[in-house]
Amino acid sequence: MRPLGTSIRRALLSLVCVVPLFFASTSCGQEESVAAPLPVYEFHSGFWLNLHHTLYRIARSQRSSNTTANPGPVSAGIANLSPAEQRAWSAAIAFYSKTYADKDLTVSLEMILIKNQLGDFETCEDLAGFKKKSCDAGLPAKLTETLDAAAPVYRAHFWQEHDHANRRWISAVAPLVRRNGLDLAHRLAEIYQTNWPKERIRVDVSSYASSTGAYTTLEPLRVTVSSIDARNQGAEALEVLFHEASHGIADSVQDAIFRECRQREKPIPRDLWHALLFYTTGEVVRPVALSTADSAVASSGTNNSGYVPYAVREGLYKRGWENYLRVLTQYWQPYLDGRVTFEDSIAHMVSAL
Repeated sequence: MRPLGTSIRRALLSLVCVVPLFFASTSCGQEESVAAPLPVYEFHSGFWLNLHHTLYRIARSQRSSNTTANPGPVSAGIANLSPAEQRAWSAAIAFYSKTYADKDLTVSLEMILIKNQLGDFETCEDLAGFKKKSCDAGLPAKLTETLDAAAPVYRAHFWQEHDHANRRWISAVAPLVRRNGLDLAHRLAEIYQTNWPKERIRVDVSSYASSTGAYTTLEPLRVTVSSIDARNQGAEALEVLFHEASHGIADSVQDAIFRECRQREKPIPRDLWHALLFYTTGEVVRPVALSTADSAVASSGTNNSGYVPYAVREGLYKRGWENYLRVLTQYWQPYLDGRVTFEDSIAHMVSAL
C-alpha cells in the first residue's frame, strides 16, 4: 500500500468541506435537488467520485485481458477526444494503472480514504483549492494533479451521461425507499439486535462501483452502488441497498458465530456471516418486492413469476455455499419467523456444519 501523505490524514481528521446533506451534486461547484430528503439514506451523484471510479475501471480492465471491469461506453467516446484531451486522459489512465489498478476498492484502506474524500469534496471545482481554499482535499499531490487534469475531459465527454444515469436510478429507487425504508431498517436492526444508524447512510451513486456492482465501507458507513449495473435495478435495488447497509449493523452475527465456534472448538465457517446477510436481506425484502411487482403487473397486465433474492438469482449458493443455504433455511429461518431465539439459531447452525 502506498503511504498516504500527511495532508490527507489531517484532512480526514478535520474535514473543511461543505457536504450536501440530501442532494446529489450535478457538476463541480453546483448543487441541485434530485429528490426530497429520504428516510434511512441520502443519495449523491458526485463528479469526483465518478471520475475516480471511471479511471480505476478503465485502468483495471487494461491490466487484465479477462476481467469484469469492462471499460464500456467510455472507450467508444475516446475517439471523439482532441489530441490534447487524449494526452490528458491517457496520462490519467496510465497513472491509475501504475498506482491504483491492483488495489481493491473494498479492502485497500488507501482506496477507501480516497473514495470518502472525493465524496466529501464533490461540490468543489478543483481538488487543490486554487479557486477556493476550503476545497484543498489534502489528497496525494500526484493524484490531485491527475484528477484536476482529467476533469475537463470527463466533464466534456462523459460526465453528463453518467450523471443522468445516476439521477434516473435515484429517481427510480427513491419512491421504494420512501415507502419501505423505515420499516425495512427497523426490521433488520431488530433481527441483528442492534440499532440502525441515527444519521442517514450516504449512498454514492456511480456509473461503476466495483465488479460486484456495489460495495460498503465502514467508519463511516457508506455505500457505493452502480446506477447502470443490471443487478441493481427495480426492486432488486432495494435489496442491494439494504444488504450493503447491513454490513454496518451485523457485527452481532459475526461475534455470535465466532463465539459459538470457540466454545465448540470448531473452525470458523468462512463467509457464513456473509451468506446469512444475503439470506436475511432477501427474505426481508421479498414481501416488499413482491408487492411492488404485483403493482407493476396490475398496471401493465403482464404476468409475474415472483421475486428471486439476489443470492439465488446470482447463484451464490452454488459456489461453495450449499451447506450454508441448508442450515440457514433449517435453523435461521425459524429465528426470522420468531420461533426460536437468536442464540439458539446460531448455535444450531454452527453445530450442523
